[in-house]
Amino acid sequence: MKFSLLFLAGCILLGACLIFLNQSPAVTNVPSDGVNIAAFGDSLIEGVGSSRGNDFVSILSRQIDEPIVNLGRSGDTTRDALARIQEVLEQDPKVVLVLLGGNDYLQQIPEAETFKNLEQIIQIIHQSDSAVLLLGVRGGILRDNFKGEFAALAKKHRTAYVSDVLEGLFGDRQLMSDTVHPNDAGYQVIADKVQPELEAMLE
Repeated sequence: MKFSLLFLAGCILLGACLIFLNQSPAVTNVPSDGVNIAAFGDSLIEGVGSSRGNDFVSILSRQIDEPIVNLGRSGDTTRDALARIQEVLEQDPKVVLVLLGGNDYLQQIPEAETFKNLEQIIQIIHQSDSAVLLLGVRGGILRDNFKGEFAALAKKHRTAYVSDVLEGLFGDRQLMSDTVHPNDAGYQVIADKVQPELEAMLE
């Protein structure tokens, strides 16, 4: 009887240890002392292809019932975004959604530079005591060269992460306004993907 109780206790302790070890590490700077939520990136943040008020940042803002500052600029590469990172810090953000990399791929910027720039952006935001929600994009037509890099970056810097926000949208005329940008329905899909991760950071 004594042996059985000890064995049972050992199993419970081992199970608890395994659960602890398998837990994802906490997201850096959650909770944050910042005030605002900011979305930083390129045309996908700006909302190119949507009607007024139906870009994914506006949709997401309505869904979480909190304002989100839109700092998207069409055409931005990670180089461009890094050069204007001060715009983000001026918002005193608690959470920053970062969505960049598509224009780097289109402009054939070396992949190593793209992810070096993204890493610097994340580090600067973290140094301001803000948390990052990293949003991935596809890097390649036949093969996604970015997916593993985005995941590794999120893990290294303990950011929240949503992989390839355009997955399932490309080629669907009901969801895309052109070959690159979603329409209102497509941006709704993106907002629905991002919402659970963002809400978890705000709890």
